[in-house]
Amino acid sequence: MMVDLSAFSEEKFDPKTWINGAVQQRHPQDPVEKHLVDLEMKLQMVSEEIAASLEEQSTAALLRVPRASRDVIHLRDDAVSLRSSVANILQFLKKAEGSSAESITALAKIDTVKRRMEAAYETLQDAAGLTQLSSTVEDVFASGDLPRAAETLANMRHCLTAVGEVAEFANIRKQLEVLEDRLDSMVQPHLTDALNNRKVNVAQEMRGILIRIGRFKSLESYYTKVHLKHIKRLWDDFDLRQQASKLANERSEVEQVTRSFDSQPNLPIISFSRWLPSFYDELLLYLEQEWKWCMLAFPADYKTLVPKLLIEAMSSIGTSFVSCVNLATGDVIPETKAMAKGILDILSGDLPKGVKIQTKHLDALIELHNLTGSFARNIQHLFSDSDLQLLLDTLKAVYFPYESFKQRYGQMERGVLSGGIAGLDLRGVSTRIIGVQGVELSETVRRMEESIPLVILLLEAATERCISFTGGSELDELILALDDVSLQYITTLQGNLKALRAVCGVDIAMDNVGGKKESGSDKKEAASHTRRKSDFMSNEEEWSFVQGALQILTVADGLTSRISVFEASLKSTLARLSTNLSRSAYGSSLDQNQSHLDDNDGSGGLSTAGKAFVDVAALRLVDAPEKARKLFNLLEQSKDPRFHALPLASQRVSAFAEAVNELVYDVLILKVRQHFNDLSHLPVWSSVEEPSAYTLPSFSAYPQSYVTNVAEYLLTLPQQLEPLADGISNSDANAEDAQFFATEWMFKVAEGATALYIEQLRGIQKISDRGAQQLSVDIEYLSNVLSALSMPIPPVLATFHSCFSTPTDELKDLVKSDSGNQLDLPTANLVCKMRGLRLD
Repeated sequence: MMVDLSAFSEEKFDPKTWINGAVQQRHPQDPVEKHLVDLEMKLQMVSEEIAASLEEQSTAALLRVPRASRDVIHLRDDAVSLRSSVANILQFLKKAEGSSAESITALAKIDTVKRRMEAAYETLQDAAGLTQLSSTVEDVFASGDLPRAAETLANMRHCLTAVGEVAEFANIRKQLEVLEDRLDSMVQPHLTDALNNRKVNVAQEMRGILIRIGRFKSLESYYTKVHLKHIKRLWDDFDLRQQASKLANERSEVEQVTRSFDSQPNLPIISFSRWLPSFYDELLLYLEQEWKWCMLAFPADYKTLVPKLLIEAMSSIGTSFVSCVNLATGDVIPETKAMAKGILDILSGDLPKGVKIQTKHLDALIELHNLTGSFARNIQHLFSDSDLQLLLDTLKAVYFPYESFKQRYGQMERGVLSGGIAGLDLRGVSTRIIGVQGVELSETVRRMEESIPLVILLLEAATERCISFTGGSELDELILALDDVSLQYITTLQGNLKALRAVCGVDIAMDNVGGKKESGSDKKEAASHTRRKSDFMSNEEEWSFVQGALQILTVADGLTSRISVFEASLKSTLARLSTNLSRSAYGSSLDQNQSHLDDNDGSGGLSTAGKAFVDVAALRLVDAPEKARKLFNLLEQSKDPRFHALPLASQRVSAFAEAVNELVYDVLILKVRQHFNDLSHLPVWSSVEEPSAYTLPSFSAYPQSYVTNVAEYLLTLPQQLEPLADGISNSDANAEDAQFFATEWMFKVAEGATALYIEQLRGIQKISDRGAQQLSVDIEYLSNVLSALSMPIPPVLATFHSCFSTPTDELKDLVKSDSGNQLDLPTANLVCKMRGLRLD
């Protein structure tokens, strides 16, 4: 039987489990007692073996301790000896340094004198050589050997540099400059011919000559001058086609007049947007061919020559390019096309005031910019091996024709958005509905509600245009424009809201019921006007006003939520722009708050990350530090959770929502105001029972019409709130919110009605017993309605009911016995005063 001891070394070793496992491994025919005895004996033998092994190893370890101690002592002695030897060596070196310092100083002086003498000797040799070269240079030029002439001039330049500013060689210095210009002019025809006819060997030889005399700029100039002509011919092709089309059309018109039969239709004039892709394709093909040829002819310079050629080409056609882009933006609208004007002309104010920038103008501009963007990406790929700064300069030259448009982008977008807001059918509707039926109120609210998504679409489209055209570099100006235009729209809605208040008549009713001190005749006239208006409108018309006012809540809710969502999308756009600029190879250098990235890969070229993230926004910002500072401040502020992208609009939206809630409340409480108007002056409060000779039965009083009408209105109001609540609860998730909405407004109106009623009750100056009995019935009726609506009865109203329902002779005892436990004492005192009682 084998015993497995590996389990004993485990942390969670369980003896019982191990014993049970060992028992299960026995042969079925072996008795358990015998198996356990064998197992115990084997474990005992193993333990004895382990104990013997430990004792043996412990003894060996004790024997090794003295030997290890002796080794440690030897090592310590060796270390002390080594330290002493090193100290002696250091002392010896210090002595040697002190004794040899003077010798070394003397040798240094001698070496300095030697080097000066050698330099003077070389200078004298250069001076002698310069004189000889100056006398023989004309013979070299006369031989026509241009490489030899270049070598001679290079040697003369070297000698002049060695000699320095010596008056005796001033004439030779002037002569050298003249000779270099002369050689430069002699190289030009050969180099021009080599460039035109693709002669690689000749071009290399001429380049070597110019480099030898330090005239690399001349090489760039001649190369650019030769190839610029071809690029200009490509650009002039558009004007030639335009002129050809015009001449053909004029000729066709003349033939149509002179001949009796129908002539051929006019040839269409090709548009700039259709022609530009072909120009870019031909230019890109030409540059690719030059890039490949220069790699053979000028392997050390092709990364510089071809990009600078494109920079010069775009600079030469820049003014014409801007003009063509401007006219192309005007061609999309017949009005500006007829005047041959574009966006820049509209912005400058040269056109009539009725001519405004439209969305189609900007769309045409962005379309052209996208074409240029595709060309720029191809150029970036082609010139990817060039120096970073040269590549940036090249891309900026490609985008240069659009810079004047981008600088005024905020003004352009402001005009487009203002035109879009002005085109909404809001102002006219609100003006037409004054004084008419309530049906048009609902129509006005519907149009206001439908205008919100249209406005949000305008704002979102403007954001997309900004990203597409400027890459986000003008987001700061765009946000200002969006805020102003949103403010313009909300101001229009607020104007409509004021007009709707006039339509609903809430301001007139509030003036009549308000705290203004008017004469008796004015009050009667205002009350009669309100009653006449109330009598003029049917119950259905009144409820149509209520429904229309409730619909305005959806306008406020929709505007608030849409503006909040749009602001969140603007913050996301700002965050993406911040990420893009930080990932750009040079965008990080614009951000004063971030560390600079290493743009070089060690060879002076553009890093892989830089090549991948060259974008139009960073191109503009890299040379505009003030613009970059403003934009990065905005990006930093947008990281704050409290940041509002549209601060003014957000504040005005909140004010609009408050005004809407106020209007809805005023409309819902309007009928209550009308019924409670002048309630405190009703004659029934001071009426007394007339004496009679007969004994008449007494009857209980009934609630008056004013309180029954108000109660009926309050009980009907939940049914009017249901349609709006149903519109909110379009899903199970909103069902609870819809119920809360209806209950909240129900309680607001009920609380407002109670407050108005209490205010009128406080205004009663004197009341008779009969009036008190009638008023207690009215209060009880209203309290029952409030309880049916699950609204608690205010203590003040309960006190009025208790005091008015109590007989006059018992009222004093009631007030004294309560001591403020259930009654509102100021109200109880007021009722006592009304009923002519004085409390001691």
